[in-house]
Amino acid sequence: MLTDSEAALAEAVLLHGPITRQSLSSRLGLSAGSLTRLTKPFLARGLLVELKEAPDGLVGRPIKPLDIGRGLPFYAGVKITGDMVHSVATDVRANSLDNYDVTLQGHSPSTVVSAVAEAVAKLDVPRIAALGVSLGGSVSNGVVGRAPFLEWQDIPLQDMLEQALGMPVVLENDLVALAEAERWFGLGKDLPGFVIITIGAGIGYALAANNMVARSHDAGLGPAAHIPLSAAGPRCHEGHIGCAQAMLTDEFIAKAASTALGCAVDRDEAYALAQDEPAVRAVIEASGQALGRFIALAANLSLQSEVILAGEGIALFQLVEETVRATILDHRDPLASAVTLHVDDSGFGAWARGAAVVAIQSSLRRLDLR
Repeated sequence: MLTDSEAALAEAVLLHGPITRQSLSSRLGLSAGSLTRLTKPFLARGLLVELKEAPDGLVGRPIKPLDIGRGLPFYAGVKITGDMVHSVATDVRANSLDNYDVTLQGHSPSTVVSAVAEAVAKLDVPRIAALGVSLGGSVSNGVVGRAPFLEWQDIPLQDMLEQALGMPVVLENDLVALAEAERWFGLGKDLPGFVIITIGAGIGYALAANNMVARSHDAGLGPAAHIPLSAAGPRCHEGHIGCAQAMLTDEFIAKAASTALGCAVDRDEAYALAQDEPAVRAVIEASGQALGRFIALAANLSLQSEVILAGEGIALFQLVEETVRATILDHRDPLASAVTLHVDDSGFGAWARGAAVVAIQSSLRRLDLR
């Protein structure tokens, strides 16, 4: 296991390399001598490398930036939904290299484990060092406490997968994993804190503050989905009027548009019709107002003004961006910091990449230089 100082060094080079020793010393609060001692075992094992000399831009003095070593292993990430296992292979900086999907033939734990094993085996990379797995539900110590879409309770999924695949496995809630990916390699990389809101098949919320992602049993329960946003909205599956689920999910947007038109349409058709059909446009505008209220509420309560929007339903924001931004202003103290919106439109693959990132983080912590 790495010491705290060693872990901080490895993380800094991984996230910000190539990086000069001077910048590293400043970032880590270390003297030049301490940094030299700290980097020595990493360099000896090829985990870090010195790049070719280059002028430092000041007095022509040559410098040798540090970067991660070559030939490091690859990682895999898997996102499990109610009907699909989506896998991705990445390098150590979470750059996606390959992906493969497997349709679930059932929800039994053994069926899901087999599907994950197939999806990972199909990834065209050698030397997978570890697998990260994410799903919607409560997760603790490798056990899925509750996953409603799989009808699971207390399933030791991490142990089952490690036995089946013969590699280290890290199990995490999907929103937490996505937040870690944004914090390390994504839109939140240079932000000390931020909120993530995801829209699509469901509603997700995650929080990062002081360079850490908040973790809680409640993260797996999806409480943000039932925050009330519109007194005039429809009822969700649990009977709440105008909650986030009822106003922002694909299913309910499609239902509201279908009712307005008098014929069945799906989400994508509703978005296309919103350009010319006033009744559908009214539905989409109402959802835009709800999204603006949700964002303002999240920023107000978390004291974070940086908000990342993600998820497969992000097209809603792109349709009604002006409405969303105006609604945020209406529900934000004029003296408060302006809310900055960051849009991650990478789509569904971001979930599996998030799972890979938690595997990368775990592997870094397990490094042994002794």
